[in-house]
Amino acid sequence: MKQFFRFSILLLALLLPTSAVAHDFEVNGIYYYINGTEATVTYQGTSYNQYSNEYTGSVNIPTTVTYGGTTYSVTAIGEGAFYGCSGLTSVNISNSVTSIGRWAFYLCSGLTSVTIPNSVTTIGEGAFYLCSGLTSVTIPNSVTTIGESAFFWCSGLTSINVESGNTKYDSRNNCNAIIETASNTLIAGCMNTVIPNSVTSIGNYAFYGCRGLTSITIPNSVTNIGNSAFGSCYGLTSVTIPNSVTTIGEGAFFNCSELTSVTIPNSVTTIGEGAFFNCSELTSVTIPNSVTSIGSSAFDDTAWYNNQPDGLVYAGRVAYQYKGTMPEGTSINIIEGTVSISPRAFSNCSGLTGVTIPNSVTTIGSSAFYGCRRLTSITISSSVTSIGTNPFGDCRGLTSISVESGNPHYDSRNNCNAIIETATNTLIAGCMNTTIPNSVTTIGDKAFTSCHGLTSISIPNSVTTIGESAFLWCSELTNVTIGNSVTTIGESAFEECSGLTSITIPNSVTSIGNYAFYHCSGLTNVYSYIADLSAITMGYSVFRNPNNYDGRTLHVLQGTADAYQADEKWYPFFGQIVDDLKPDTPLGDVNGDLEVNIADINAVINIILGGNDDNTAADVNGDGEINIADVNAIINIILNGTGN
Repeated sequence: MKQFFRFSILLLALLLPTSAVAHDFEVNGIYYYINGTEATVTYQGTSYNQYSNEYTGSVNIPTTVTYGGTTYSVTAIGEGAFYGCSGLTSVNISNSVTSIGRWAFYLCSGLTSVTIPNSVTTIGEGAFYLCSGLTSVTIPNSVTTIGESAFFWCSGLTSINVESGNTKYDSRNNCNAIIETASNTLIAGCMNTVIPNSVTSIGNYAFYGCRGLTSITIPNSVTNIGNSAFGSCYGLTSVTIPNSVTTIGEGAFFNCSELTSVTIPNSVTTIGEGAFFNCSELTSVTIPNSVTSIGSSAFDDTAWYNNQPDGLVYAGRVAYQYKGTMPEGTSINIIEGTVSISPRAFSNCSGLTGVTIPNSVTTIGSSAFYGCRRLTSITISSSVTSIGTNPFGDCRGLTSISVESGNPHYDSRNNCNAIIETATNTLIAGCMNTTIPNSVTTIGDKAFTSCHGLTSISIPNSVTTIGESAFLWCSELTNVTIGNSVTTIGESAFEECSGLTSITIPNSVTSIGNYAFYHCSGLTNVYSYIADLSAITMGYSVFRNPNNYDGRTLHVLQGTADAYQADEKWYPFFGQIVDDLKPDTPLGDVNGDLEVNIADINAVINIILGGNDDNTAADVNGDGEINIADVNAIINIILNGTGN
């Protein structure tokens, strides 16, 4: 199994500036925008890539600049100001500049020299990203903030130095690196770095893309190797990890294609997602029993993993990943002594029909059984203390989920066919036969994602939050009842529920996330009981789908149609808006007067004493019975607004 791990997504997200500021004027080939009496160096035009190589050769940034009879102080180099200027060779920054913005010199591959003056206090995220021609850099003692990946993939760097007197950073012992003094974290290194013995952490992206680095010794003081710390160090052939390290971060040695062997010491407990991904020459790996957590794809595309026999691969006491094609009808007994099942360990093992999880297992990773379409039942042992998100997504045949009694963290109360986090009353994983208990308060993120066999679900009045992607891709879901206590419908909560034809949104809802009903192509009727649109937070494209909206109707409360018709978060997604709804009956309103008070308590008492027991509104707590518990629920609503 191969997977793009999270680092790849993060890397793409980092590449582009997130905002654009048009230049206001140009003087002597430098472009500026105005901020009061100050000027910021920026790119030409209205976006960072509108013009290519607007800056070439040597650029001197002045202290002041005069335009239109006004003199401005040049105080900053803006976000993406020199973005992609491969012809830029050197920059001399005046001592009026206090900040260098995010991605300011991104992809300035020809830049060989930059002078950072003592006035600069901030160097932004990715400021010198991919400046492969830069060979040395000196950080003045004025700098107090250096953003993550500021010198990311500066493959030509041979010297990094922080001036003495800097209170935030240092280059102790002439180490050719930048160290955050207070935390003893090495945040940027180069091919000539010698890690001092006082460093306790290698920061995220610290050596990323340092192609000239061939070997590195990590001293015994280091306890943590950060995310992508040595990613894409193509020349790295050997690394010594000391017995002090406890955590190897996500993508820590990603794409170190010349690394041939690694010994993970007994101190390590966690190996992050994609930690050694695509280390193609890595043939020898020693993983001790101290390791209790290994992220997905940690050893994918390594010679070590490729040479493993087909079947479930164990790494220390971790059930790491199933390798090869699983024959249909396979049932697996995970060996006793295994402490964790890695994320995506059985992902898309469509032949898996049964699995036995021993009592030694404490952790089940995210998406561990995703796409196991022939798996019909699962039992979570009493020893499990941690379960990741969406562990059984797209398990289309799953009809039974249960947690063994005695588990202190999870339960399947009322034979609900779901996993509930006991302390928070959060339903974290369900299946096609799930009945949500009335005690549940939250439907967790991805709780039912890709549960294609789910056709109907009733969300009880106890629930206040429907999490992100809770019912994403439940394509066969046709009937949903949302309880009157729900306040939040998360991002993509019902996205791609193509079988859904109608939905009722109660007046209790105060927030609907981005894409909550996106691509619900069969949705023809939406019933909104929200009376005050100013009191609700609406995300982007909540109701958008690829079809036209002529046949879709939004039903709203009488007298509110004009407000919905004027709201761009609602009206573009409906062919017609009609105000044909009467106010929603509040929870606890037994007598139907749209108020909850002592009269409703008396109405329930009358029913208990022999009145009309067909009044479903009297079953306030939703347990199917009308009794003194419903009286207490109404009292709670009157006193504090909740029936629980």
